Amino acid sequence: MTDANIPAEPVPTGHGVVQAYLRTLDASPGVYRMLDAQARVLYVGKARNLKARVSNYARPGGHTGRIARMIDATASMMFLTTSTETEALLLEQNLIKQLKPKYNVLLRDDKSFPNILVTKTHDFPMIKKHRGAKREKGAYYGPFASAGAVNRTLAQLQRVFQLRNCTDAMFESRTRPCLQYQIKRCTAPCVGKISKAEYAAQVGDAERYLSGRSTEIQEKLAGQMAEASAEMEFERAAALRDRIKALTQVQTTQGINPRHVDEADVIALYLDKGQACVQVFFIRAGQNWGNRDFYPRVGLDVEEPEALEAFIGQFYDTKEPPRQLILSHAIENPDLMAEALSGKLGRKVELLVPQRGEKAELVEAAMRNARESLARKLAESATQAKLLKGLAEAFDLPNPPERIEVYDNSHIQGAHAVGAMIVAGPEGYLKSQYRKFNIKGEDLTPGDDFGMMKEVLQRRFKRLLKDDPDREKGLWPGLLLIDGGAGQVSAVQEIMNEMGVDGVPMVGVAKGLDRDQGKEEFYRTGKRVMALPRNDPVLYFIQRLRDEAHRFAIGTHRAKRSKAIGTTPLDEVPGVGAARKRALLAHFGSAKAVSRANLADLKAVEGVSAALAQKLFDFFHDKG
Repeated sequence: MTDANIPAEPVPTGHGVVQAYLRTLDASPGVYRMLDAQARVLYVGKARNLKARVSNYARPGGHTGRIARMIDATASMMFLTTSTETEALLLEQNLIKQLKPKYNVLLRDDKSFPNILVTKTHDFPMIKKHRGAKREKGAYYGPFASAGAVNRTLAQLQRVFQLRNCTDAMFESRTRPCLQYQIKRCTAPCVGKISKAEYAAQVGDAERYLSGRSTEIQEKLAGQMAEASAEMEFERAAALRDRIKALTQVQTTQGINPRHVDEADVIALYLDKGQACVQVFFIRAGQNWGNRDFYPRVGLDVEEPEALEAFIGQFYDTKEPPRQLILSHAIENPDLMAEALSGKLGRKVELLVPQRGEKAELVEAAMRNARESLARKLAESATQAKLLKGLAEAFDLPNPPERIEVYDNSHIQGAHAVGAMIVAGPEGYLKSQYRKFNIKGEDLTPGDDFGMMKEVLQRRFKRLLKDDPDREKGLWPGLLLIDGGAGQVSAVQEIMNEMGVDGVPMVGVAKGLDRDQGKEEFYRTGKRVMALPRNDPVLYFIQRLRDEAHRFAIGTHRAKRSKAIGTTPLDEVPGVGAARKRALLAHFGSAKAVSRANLADLKAVEGVSAALAQKLFDFFHDKG
């Protein structure tokens, strides 16, 4: 018998494995990882005293069901000591977000939040929405709970303060006021309808409002209105009256505006049968800037202090915390969390669990929202589960798919072609998993949908084979939905065969007779074309999936086309960045005029050195 035929010894697991590590540990603070027989991380934890914490897991009994299952699956452990417990806490939350261990409470939706930016790089600053790193020079106000909350606030601010929202390039190119001026949303500084000093006063008022000093602004506007009336400047007085009225409307539409809370996040957690919802209210400058709900992954035996601490640690890992966190429940290590967040912010952060007063009322409102949101989510999940089961029955799938990938292409006569993939599962659309594909194939005939679909799926399967070759990470689809009929299905099947991919069910969705919605035909490899009854909920479900893929593909295509339209030959010149491009276009009026300019004229542009002027001249004139 050869060694190859000897069955491998089972890898030992359980509390005995954990106990063996105790000899190597001391009382240092640090982070530990528990791994299964395939070296997959089961759990990440922190400890003030690693030896004491791990000794708890070495006991054969006295654990909750979740912890007992985790210990039984543990085949090895990893340790990393830290200088302080606070450092261990920060490292723990960072690792949980990276590794997504099975037995940890996990925050699954962790997008950045938008801010309002008042720029500071122009004589007439603009006001706009900003998301991401704060690299642009200016004053940032936020975070807001959603893009919708920012857009509503921006629209209201433009009614009151009439600041421009156009780009610098558009500002420089204007020769007459735009529509925003006509509808009294901007004072048209681009064409000199307002002086620099007057506009700066408007900017100052907007910033005071965003800083919570709205009463001060109202008093100032009321004084100016009275003064204008006394001087019989009735048109100016009417304009000021309209601004005061708009400001009052802004304040009355914001909903909850606390009287004694200036800057805080109100965080309420509601648990029900192993499901959780966390509701966060964002309060800045004494104003309600929206709320968001989150659905962290928890287990049946996870309690509020553990779940809420895990949420806070992961939520603020990449976000700046406010001065106060007003919580629905006490967490396990409040002093430690406050120290960690204070270090991140560079000033004191308080964690409060109010029992009475205005702060308790805010928590109660957040808790009510969390409870109602979770009820809606559970109802939607039950409906989704029923639809996935119906989908499996309709297409003879072995199990309801945990992950559905839907593909679509978008282009105009082959130009700016993109492929799009959306993902859905038991919890609905997984928007963080959506992907776009810029079609790269140079040998494709314009409008070759088969070729585009083949390229997209080839790249997708190549990535899957690289990232999850054993199909253990949940990245592989349980069903592929392709926009198209027999031709598209055949093209994708060919790719699967070439790459050795099997066991992935695929269905092509074609419009059917007269391209009528409701008469869709479904194509599968080696099976007859089929249809579903016109009133079947599964058919409506597939239509919604296809429409979402189409929406995402169209949006991606439009963005790519807009970007291409905005490009100029200047983008191809090394050393010409956004600032120099603006300077050249402002000086000459167009990229074509830049290309025709002589060397002396190029040197006359502010910010363009002699060397760059020569480079520009050579780029446009040296055809050799």
